[in-house]
Amino acid sequence: MSSTSDCLDLAPVADSSRPHIRVHDLTLAYGDFVVQQGLDFTVTQGDIFIIMGDSGCGKSTLLRHMIGLHRPAHGQVLFGGVSIWDTAPHRRRALLRHMGVTYQSGALWSSMTLAENIALPLQTYTRLDPARIRELAALKLALVGLSGFEDYYPAEISGGMQKRAGLARAIAMDPEILFFDEPSAGLDPISAYRLDELIVELRDSLGATIVMVSHDLDSIFAIGTNSVFLDSDSRTMIARGAPHACSRRANTPRSRSS
Repeated sequence: MSSTSDCLDLAPVADSSRPHIRVHDLTLAYGDFVVQQGLDFTVTQGDIFIIMGDSGCGKSTLLRHMIGLHRPAHGQVLFGGVSIWDTAPHRRRALLRHMGVTYQSGALWSSMTLAENIALPLQTYTRLDPARIRELAALKLALVGLSGFEDYYPAEISGGMQKRAGLARAIAMDPEILFFDEPSAGLDPISAYRLDELIVELRDSLGATIVMVSHDLDSIFAIGTNSVFLDSDSRTMIARGAPHACSRRANTPRSRSS
């Protein structure tokens, strides 16, 4: 794509030889309204890949297409070379089981304790007995710094703790890919910094690939290894590559300042 700045001059990501996700000629649309078009990029194994851009450009819409909530109007999202929309239903379910997703609010069930929230995917997708599920839920909470909070309800903990609990649920099935939608939104700078540290630690300990929507520049530049910049005016990507390089070399003033 001639309008895209390919920022390829920085150090390679964790394993640039292993494409984990391939987005090819993707168009996002609601009916006749095109949100983004011509999206083409690769997320490699071990990346912390940032989707960035101005408000309303379609960042979260792209994330929803990547996790299989919306079918693309055109193009493909491939996981290990397999499209979740162009494969058998059982294969699609298997692919989705290898993904973990967190949302801006944490999206916890308010009527369930933290342990019960984390146990939900384990109860749904495994045949583990209740004692083992409880043990694993406690382990996942410990991994995000919430040991001892198993029997708390979401309303009884802070917003930052709710986000960490949402992350514990996302890693319940030891996913290969983690998706985050504005993980640091609404957090104070110290909590946001700690969440960034946790994301990197989980990437390293799980060997996971991370895809993250964010407008938090401190977070983007601190932990991002690769990125794509979406533009709301042209409705396409205008830069891709390492975040610092893209901020210097992208083609528009808006992308240089974002």
